Parts: sequence; structure tokens; C-alpha cells
Amino acid sequence: MAYVIKGDEEKVLKLKKALYGLKQAPRAWNSRIDNYFQKNGFTKCNNPSMFEDFKKAMTQEFEMTDIGLMSYYLGIEVKQMERGIFISQGSFAREMLKKFKMNNCKHVSTPVECGIKLSKHEEGERVDPKIFKSLVGSLRYLTCTRPDILYGVRLVSRYMESPTTTHFKAAKRILRYVKGTIDFGLLYSSSNEFKLVGYSDSDWGGDVDDRKSTTGFVFYLGSSAFTWSSKKQPIVTLSTCEAEYFAATSSVCHAIWLRKLLKELHMPQEDATEIFVDNKSAIALAKNPVFHDRSKHIDTRYHFIRECIVKKEVQLKFVKTHDQVADIFTKLLKNEIFSKLRALLGVTGN
Repeated sequence: MAYVIKGDEEKVLKLKKALYGLKQAPRAWNSRIDNYFQKNGFTKCNNPSMFEDFKKAMTQEFEMTDIGLMSYYLGIEVKQMERGIFISQGSFAREMLKKFKMNNCKHVSTPVECGIKLSKHEEGERVDPKIFKSLVGSLRYLTCTRPDILYGVRLVSRYMESPTTTHFKAAKRILRYVKGTIDFGLLYSSSNEFKLVGYSDSDWGGDVDDRKSTTGFVFYLGSSAFTWSSKKQPIVTLSTCEAEYFAATSSVCHAIWLRKLLKELHMPQEDATEIFVDNKSAIALAKNPVFHDRSKHIDTRYHFIRECIVKKEVQLKFVKTHDQVADIFTKLLKNEIFSKLRALLGVTGN
């Protein structure tokens, strides 16, 4: 249906301001932030979403006013402390709890109930998808500084089209967890160590509807986690080894991209980037191309990992499961293990 004004049938409306949810909105926002940074002396890197102030990069004179300006546009709170820089979204979390009438709820120790199995075919009354999408969207934004809730948010995101009271209850549990950790955020401690290190993990067939697995990874510069992911794999894997191998391949691809980016930011990684995996069979499969019977059904694009190992760009190393930080992005965890991995991520109270 077209909107037509009599007498002006040949004219079109010019959009002066892109509204949230429209296809034009991301482009309009990118254009605005791009113009702002370039007017203030920043230079765009080869990565189109990255900017650098070369003058300050050379003198290392970064001011908190610059960080504060960036955080203003992102809606993130930044606090300079003796231990380092603490970033959080406490105000946003409080507004979110108030919006969904959960500001007086009882808090819980983990964002997802251990042992829960959600499905698209859950019994129960249907929930208004608009309310559910609004809740999930708010939780997604909170993951900017709260990677500890990422797995739970990705889990409930699968059911936005036709949510039930069971799905809504699972989403509200994440709010109850946020209630008890409302002042938590990420602490970036000062360090002279800029070695890139990653952790890669996967569950196996965790989605009860299509039996696809979840890939999770996190990368550190020194002791600080700065990029993470929790995403369902695009194919159904036939074993734990295969699921871990695919997860490792995704991690390697991200590591190669990060190495190129860090080189552009004057922090080149001379040694191979270590990626820790808790499955010895997946490591062996990545290093040994002779395993034809076990791997001939695997798409060739996933064997990219072998080329990177040969070029000594990455190195897969074994880590025990209880020290696998990426576990927090792939599966349900008991409180004790969850708290340990959350601390290793750098998520802590103010």
C-alpha cells in the first residue's frame, strides 16, 4: 500500500531521521558516527568499524575524557579505578528491571537454571511476542559489558517468534540474576602484556529441536577479555570431536582477523596465537590431515584451521575442562563452576 497525496503523486517523501527498527537505521547511525570521528581527528582503519587517533596512539596519551565520550555514545558507564578501568551498564540494568516490573524480584545465583531443556514446542500459554522481543533485545544490549549472561540470552533468543510462558520464565530468570549482580561489569586492569590468547569450546547437540551444537569462544589481550561469542553452529555434527573441531575453526578464523587488526593498531603478534581447546581428538584432527575416514565427510572449508597451524599463525593447546573459560558460553553450569569462570572472564562487582 502506497501513501499518496493528491496533486503530488509524482513526489516521494524524504526520510530525515531513521527510526529504530527500520532497514535504514544502521546505515544512518554508521554515517553519523563515522562523520563524528573523522571530524575529531580519527582515521578509519582498513576494518570499516574501527578508528584510530594516530597522534595519541604514538604518544600513548589517552585521556579519560576520550573514553567517556565513546561510552556516552554507547550508553556504557566508565569508572577509572586504581585497579584499572571498570565498565558497566548499571543504570541501564536498573531501568530494564523497572520496565519489566522485576526491580523487587528475588535474585538467583546463575542466569540459567541447571538442567533446563527448552524447546520450540513447550506447553503453556502464548506470550505476546512484542513484549518478549523487547525483553530479549534489552538483555542482548546488556551483554556489551556482561558476557556472563550471553549463553542464557542466546538460548531464549531462539524462541522469539512464538514464545510461551516457559520461555518467558527463562528470560525473567536472567533478570533475577541481573538483579543480584546489578553493579557487575568488566574490569580492564593496566598491563604491558599484549599477547593474544583464545579459548574455544562447544557443547554437542545442545538444541533439542534441531540437535545443532553451540560454539563459544573468548579472546584475551594479556589478562583482559575483550571479544567473545556464543553462537549455534550451522550444521549438525556427528560427535563431540566434530563439534569441538568446528568451534575451533570458528575461533581460528576470528584469531586471524584479530591478528590483522592488532597489526594495524601497532600491536603485531609475532608468535602463533594460542587457542585452548579441551578436546584432544579435535586437536589431533586439526594437526593430522591423515584422518581421512574420520574427517572425509567434513566440509573442506572447516579444514582451514590446518593451513593456519602449518603457517604458525595459531597453535591449538589442550586445557582441562574445569579451566575452559569458554564453557560459560556453551552450556548450563552449576553455581560454583559458573562463578569461577565468571571471575576468569573479568566480570566482577564495582
